[in-house]
Amino acid sequence: MVNDEVLRSLAAGGVAGTCTDLVFFPIDTVKTRLQAKGGFFTNGGWHGIYHGVGSTIVASAPGAALFFMCYDYGKRTLPEYSYFKDSPAMIHMTSASIGEIAACSVRVPSEVVKQRVQTGQHVSSWISFTNILKNQSGEGVFRGLYRGYFTAIMREIPFTMVQFPLYEKMKSVWANARGVKKVDPLSGALCGSVAGGIAAAATTPLDVLKTRLILNRHGETFGETLRDIYKDGSATFFRGIVPRTLWISAGGAVFLGMYEVASSLLYRDN
Repeated sequence: MVNDEVLRSLAAGGVAGTCTDLVFFPIDTVKTRLQAKGGFFTNGGWHGIYHGVGSTIVASAPGAALFFMCYDYGKRTLPEYSYFKDSPAMIHMTSASIGEIAACSVRVPSEVVKQRVQTGQHVSSWISFTNILKNQSGEGVFRGLYRGYFTAIMREIPFTMVQFPLYEKMKSVWANARGVKKVDPLSGALCGSVAGGIAAAATTPLDVLKTRLILNRHGETFGETLRDIYKDGSATFFRGIVPRTLWISAGGAVFLGMYEVASSLLYRDN
């Protein structure tokens, strides 16, 4: 049994992230190919639906572990400050935002490698990764690995600011209705599913922009990419909304449900 809060967050987060990403990887591939320039069939269609999974296997556990370490630490410490004392929603939004910034340091390079394989630019995660290290695009190794980083942050922070306060509030309301201190993992998973689906639908335009930035072959800027999407029609900003919402709704159930299960198994309430 593990009593240390940080270790518990790291371990439970790692389990949750790996399980979720592996189970729902095919839906992520469909979403990426829908959003990429040219559309679904131009970028591979149904072929090689697990292409790029290698980078996901490497990055899932550390990315999710970093997120929950920061998120749980924030929930424990922010109430000590007067600004946050009577605002649970602000605590959850701030903690989740800090967690996402930390997680994206691992997640974005993995996304760059993965999405270039998913759309057929490279045949494997390793080749995609070494292509960036060799600076074959001419943009530099760091810029290559972190292409779309700020757009990812711009997507993830609004996403978490919707998802996690809603998730925590739903759990609190459900627990009060049942007259218990804490909901069971299955109930927590259902709350995570609803909260994740709502947040996913609302932030789809930012996800499309992030995907296009990552997949740009000629290093187009943020503004150029935005104009390019707009030229394709305003509906382009919502490409992939159905698989993204389904994926994150179901993924939210697995991700947060697995976190609740792993956390309860690793934690002994003294």
